Amino acid sequence: MLERRSRRAPATGANGKAPTERQVTSAAGTIVHGDCLDVMRSWADGTIDACVTDPPYNMSRRRGLAWAFSSHVTMEEQWDRFAHDEYFDFTRRWLAEVCRIVKANGNILVFGSFHNIYLIGFVLEHVLGRRILQQITWFKPNAQPNITGRLPTESTEFIIWACNNTPARASKWTFNYRASKEIGGGKQLRNVWTFPCTPRSERRAGSHPTQKPLELLERILRLWTDPGDTVLDCFLGTGTTAVAAERLGRRWIGIERDPGYAKIARARIAEVSGSAPNVIAAQ
Repeated sequence: MLERRSRRAPATGANGKAPTERQVTSAAGTIVHGDCLDVMRSWADGTIDACVTDPPYNMSRRRGLAWAFSSHVTMEEQWDRFAHDEYFDFTRRWLAEVCRIVKANGNILVFGSFHNIYLIGFVLEHVLGRRILQQITWFKPNAQPNITGRLPTESTEFIIWACNNTPARASKWTFNYRASKEIGGGKQLRNVWTFPCTPRSERRAGSHPTQKPLELLERILRLWTDPGDTVLDCFLGTGTTAVAAERLGRRWIGIERDPGYAKIARARIAEVSGSAPNVIAAQ
């Protein structure tokens, strides 16, 4: 049975600024409005139990492609566009901050598509020296058909699971094997998961173009975190990680620079927890 708990705590003092140093753990249940790099730089080492996040994929076009048989238009978001070298540097910098603030041997789970998942894996393994434990493949049975008609329909996304330590030192990472067997019907859970795209019922308060299904995030938190853990989502979007954390009794802190998405996340979290989370400005 899902636990519905509110683990709110005052964010900081009366100045309304983003939490710094060890204040981050007491700020669980808070949305920090600002750039994730600026925010995370102010936090002390090893303050977070796990990071589960969905970064920009760098897949947007300057002018999205439309399809005559659908209202769907391919991604054309400004926040999702980078030059090649810019995206590599951006990925390296935010992952370096995540590796610094997540505890040793804590879990790091990052969403991606073929556009960026290989780069994320390269940075984690070869630049930052972390141990990659596995890749989860998410199959979407109701994926949007390919608009150009020149490629198979893209029906998968991926989740890289890394332990926040070197390959030689990585040990005792969290993986709830008993829960995985329950999900797998008594058998070992496989690493190909089938979930439909995010339903409209989860977009009532507003939507994000890459919003993930709540059921998918709940599975991730159930397997790779424990009740009471503090989970960071440094690209919070419309708050699905935080909603899942509330439902499962995990503490959470999210960073989101778009005020519109932060507003949607706040409404969604309030619907689950019964009270709206704090939204504080980055310093």
